[in-house]
Parts: sequence; C-alpha cells; structure tokens
Amino acid sequence: MTHRTPRFIQTHQSDSSAERSIAIAQLAGEPARIAPKFFYDKLGSHLFDAITELPEYYPTRTEAVLFADHGAEMAQRIGAGSTLIDLGAGSCAKAARLLPLLDPVRYIAVDISADYLQEALRRLQREHRGLDIIGVGMDFSQSPVLPAGLLSERARPLFFYPGSSIGNFTPGEAEAFLAGIHAQASGGGLLIGVDLVKPVAVLEAAYDDAIGVTAAFNLNLLRHLNRLIGSDFDPRQWRHVALFDTAESRIEMHLEARVDVAVHWSGGMRRFGTGERIHTENSYKYSVGSFDALLARAGFRSTHCWRAPDDAFAVFWAEA
Repeated sequence: MTHRTPRFIQTHQSDSSAERSIAIAQLAGEPARIAPKFFYDKLGSHLFDAITELPEYYPTRTEAVLFADHGAEMAQRIGAGSTLIDLGAGSCAKAARLLPLLDPVRYIAVDISADYLQEALRRLQREHRGLDIIGVGMDFSQSPVLPAGLLSERARPLFFYPGSSIGNFTPGEAEAFLAGIHAQASGGGLLIGVDLVKPVAVLEAAYDDAIGVTAAFNLNLLRHLNRLIGSDFDPRQWRHVALFDTAESRIEMHLEARVDVAVHWSGGMRRFGTGERIHTENSYKYSVGSFDALLARAGFRSTHCWRAPDDAFAVFWAEA
C-alpha cells in the first residue's frame, strides 16, 4: 500500500494585532467578555483534552458509547467512500475510532490550533497509511466554508462535528453555521453531537469539576491574554464560575474577581470590582425536538437521532 504524508493547508493567519484589538474591545465591553477561541493556546488544548477524561464531564464518554454501540448503524446509513470533514478535530481521536467503519476516501481535519493538529495528523497517518489526509488550519467558528478544491464530486461530503461544540453558538449563530455546512454538503450530510437538557446539578458539575481542571482551563485564558495583549492579569486574583441559566437553556462560564483589581495593558486599563465577572463561554443545551427543528431551519432533511439511555446526549445524522 502506498505510504502517504499528511498535507496541511493554513488559511487562518494569526494576526496578533487584529486578535489583540478584538480581545481588548471585548474586555472593555459592558459586561466584559472574551470569546471562547482564546481558550485554545497549546496549553488550553491539552487542558481541554484532560477535561474530557474527568468523571463529571459526561459528554465525551457518553458520546463515545453512542458511537461504539451504534457506529455500524451510522456507517450503514451514511455509506462508505465519503470525504470526512472533522470540524474542531483536535487530537483526531474521535474520528480515528470511526474511520474503520466509515471507510472514507479522504479525511480533512479542521482546527484553529495548527501545531496541535499537525502532531495529531502525523500519528493518524502512521495508522492509516493509504488514507488521503489533509489538515486545514482555520477559524471555522467564523465561517465553516472550506478552501476551494478540497471537496470532490466523486466523494460525498460527510461533515463531522462531535462533542457538543455547537452549543457554544447562540441558537441564531448555530442556525447560520449549520446552513453554511449544508451549503457545502450536497449529496452528503452532517453527523453531529448534541448535549441535551438535564438536571442542573449534573450540568454544573460537568463545568466545575472537583479537582479544578475546568477552572485551570478557564484561568489559563488570562495567561493567554497576558501574552496576547500585554496585560497583567494575576490568575490568583480570579476564580472560575460555572452556572446554568434555565431561561436561556445554557451553561455559562465566567471568571470572577476575588478582590478589587486593576488590569493594565499597553494603551489602556480596566478596573474590576470584587465579584465582577468576565463572561468566557456559553454552552447551550437542547431537547431532541428543538435541535431537530434547528437542523430543518438550516436546510437539512431526513434526520435520525441516537440517544443515550439516560437522555444525557444525542448524535444526529442529517442529510443535506
């Protein structure tokens, strides 16, 4: 069998000046917030992988059981010979478990963290020597549109978005994002993981674990900001907060000032009073019916859903 080498396409050019301006504008807003993409420096990516191993963090293991129990049925519905597009591929571990079942002709791994993705692709290529593997470094949260020439009429596009990251978008943003995927998925479809509404105690524990890994992940954002904008955040002056907003059906993550603090950066500063928060992430939770309706509004049809026995999590297959 021919030995292949992963190809890599970098479309996301790190513009530190633009990223710095975005981060400063968000910090200066009312209320202060920071986009979740700023979690994912190299340490942040590794910390998130650690979160997925925590007993409190049910989405990863519950989704893994769904893929293990129903993967053959998923593959039968989807069919072999697709181009598998893995959005937010990270370590590529989830797709790697499905590759033998889905048997794609091409695997396209998409992630904003270029260095982390390249390491994962080299490992994956050693295990699948004949598979055409392409890495795309892009900020797909801004637009899911792939570079020209990656999708072929000879292989149906199968978009793969596991792990409930769709919950990081507001419902309106999620609809626009899914519509962008639908526009590229003609003849194929979308396989997506969705976190479902469940008791508040279970949800909040998943985002505020007992040993503090999620807290470290959230607080690492401050160190990332210090490097990016030259700020002087001291993570010891802040604490991690996770809560469920029932009205919005979403988990919110915040960083809360433990004391009155003044944060400086080149050309500016902001004071935070004790208890004042920086909003760092939302994670919306859906019912099966509400997410099915969202897929329909985005243009998908013939959806099928596999649910965990405790209704904690669901995987949807939606035809374009």
